[in-house]
Amino acid sequence: MNESDSLNTNLNKEKILIVDDDPSLLRLLAIRLNAVNYHVESAQSAKQALGILKSFQPQLVISDLRMEGMDGMALFEKIRQQYPSLPVIIMTAHGTIPDAINATKQGVFSFLTKPFESQELLDIVKQAIRLQPRSNQDNPDSNDALWREKIISRSAVMETLLQQTQQVAKSDFSLLINSQSGTGKELLAQAIHQASERRDKPFTAINCAAIPEQLLESELFGHKKGAFTGAANHHVGLFEASDGGTLFLDEIGDMPMNFQVKLLRALQEKEIRPVGSTSSVKVDVRIISATHQNLQKAIKEQRFREDLYYRLNVVELILPPLSERREDIPLLAQHFLSLTAGRTSIQVNGFSQDAMELLISAPWPGNIRQLQNVVEQSVALSTEPVINESLVRNALRDAPTQHPSFQEARDQFERDYLASILKTTSGNVSKAAKIAQRNRTEFYKLLNKHHLNAESFRDG
Repeated sequence: MNESDSLNTNLNKEKILIVDDDPSLLRLLAIRLNAVNYHVESAQSAKQALGILKSFQPQLVISDLRMEGMDGMALFEKIRQQYPSLPVIIMTAHGTIPDAINATKQGVFSFLTKPFESQELLDIVKQAIRLQPRSNQDNPDSNDALWREKIISRSAVMETLLQQTQQVAKSDFSLLINSQSGTGKELLAQAIHQASERRDKPFTAINCAAIPEQLLESELFGHKKGAFTGAANHHVGLFEASDGGTLFLDEIGDMPMNFQVKLLRALQEKEIRPVGSTSSVKVDVRIISATHQNLQKAIKEQRFREDLYYRLNVVELILPPLSERREDIPLLAQHFLSLTAGRTSIQVNGFSQDAMELLISAPWPGNIRQLQNVVEQSVALSTEPVINESLVRNALRDAPTQHPSFQEARDQFERDYLASILKTTSGNVSKAAKIAQRNRTEFYKLLNKHHLNAESFRDG
């Protein structure tokens, strides 16, 4: 194999950077990882590793904890600041349970105590690589990872959702994103658009709850000059402006009933009629809608049309609340810190261990939007480079109280209760149904309602 062939082969491999001041261990790790088809680069110090990172762009970093000069945790902090979604595995011969807990609480992906079995290492590496989107810097035309680059996550629940997202993005089906407020529904909608064949056409978003009923038709369908008082010019609506692309209808559950029938007709006929016009305009638009409401309940209460619901909800994506993806909190907090730090005279570059533990354990009823607010307030009031626990606690206390609706609270209780008894019974549905005092059919309906799979609990 010539040098060119070797280079092309390496480009197709997942890339791992290993860091250790022990050359013999570096060679051993490289041999183990190369044997299972990873492309490995080695560094004998944290400083050397930081130099390699920019050009090598790995999907994973494996670092020793105790090294001369900058140690593994200090290296991790530097990596987190520059590459917040890059997973890091820490190795140590001096590992203790508190070390492991503290490292993982700060965002380290995993912690390995030497000596470890080859299979143990490979299993953890596989998990980390699976949660890290492959870099496409070597192929700018590739869209494999670019579509999700704004979504900061390494949690398994989000990875499952993103895999579903990439699959359905390739179709033209209408999608409904269901989640609590503040979870990033529009960001997910943008990712769907970027992963679709429509990515070169417009992506347009509108919050249906923020537009008065009398203006909603004009905003979506447009209007002709003189169509109503104040219509001084012709106005192109969002449907027409999004032709060939994607239209995101946020908070669709708040759309007035009177307008819902007009939207249904536009979706069925793939054409719209601007206000004041006598002719229709053909449009080719993919609809992604989102809501935090229970639309099935709204249908029963005659607040939402059932035929529109099924037109919009060809495929439903459930975006989890922040409380169900706590492993993402250190990444998100550091990301918001990086965005905010440049707007203050104090060079703030991190969180104390106590502050990070408080962020991870907080309930987050306001989800990612609330986390961003807490980080911004903490940065604004910080007088030191590291945000302390007191600042975070005060920001959490000052945050507006955001109680979930009764339905959201009940759904959350049901979901937690079902997951708890499935864990207790190791996924045995018959035993779980007996504990819940429900028959198997009814119990399966509850599992389907909350998108729980008994199989996933069978390995404990």
